[in-house]
Amino acid sequence: MSRTGRPRNAEADEAILDATRSALVDVGWGKLTMGHVAERAGVAKTTLYRRWANKNELVLDAVAALFDELQLPDRGSLAADVEGVVMEFGALLDRPETKTALMAVVAESTHDEALRLRIRHAIVDRQKRLVELGRERAQARGELPLDSDDKAGEDAAARNADLIFDVIAGAVVHRTLVSGEPVDTSWARTFTALLIGGLPAAMQQIRTEAAAGQPDQKRAGSV
Repeated sequence: MSRTGRPRNAEADEAILDATRSALVDVGWGKLTMGHVAERAGVAKTTLYRRWANKNELVLDAVAALFDELQLPDRGSLAADVEGVVMEFGALLDRPETKTALMAVVAESTHDEALRLRIRHAIVDRQKRLVELGRERAQARGELPLDSDDKAGEDAAARNADLIFDVIAGAVVHRTLVSGEPVDTSWARTFTALLIGGLPAAMQQIRTEAAAGQPDQKRAGSV
């Protein structure tokens, strides 16, 4: 995690994280150095080392800041909320700086257990807020059952949030970064039907689009 010390300067931090992302896109993980980032950000290397112990921590914070931009506006229904966040997530992963930084830190974490744990804390745990918010709204609308107030209910709610996050994040990451396919409105709508209604609902959605002709291929990011 980031180091503590003298008070942080938000503008300087933003400039450093922006410089980190742009440098990573330009030179790649292997050639990226703290010196590259300091030069681009217009700060001394000592400024970086007061905040981040090494390149791993710096790049992780740079990509985590992008994920913190994800929002879940109330679109009126569980299905609309899920489809909206899937499109937003797909748009984020389609950005070169997100794609490059995320793939770099994930690859590095395969032989760095401490980094893997930091990824879980800085990205995974923080973004589960979207799952929890969406579930609370759906429960308030009567679309999902309420959680019980006892310990078993709390444990079940936490496990449900873990599962839902893993399913959504795993599918979108695989779609964009592994398969190299777009997260367009057609895919997002079908995935949402699968998540909420199961395989029969997803198959029906595909049949409906096929019967209507060419599916809507609006890309993530154009919503």
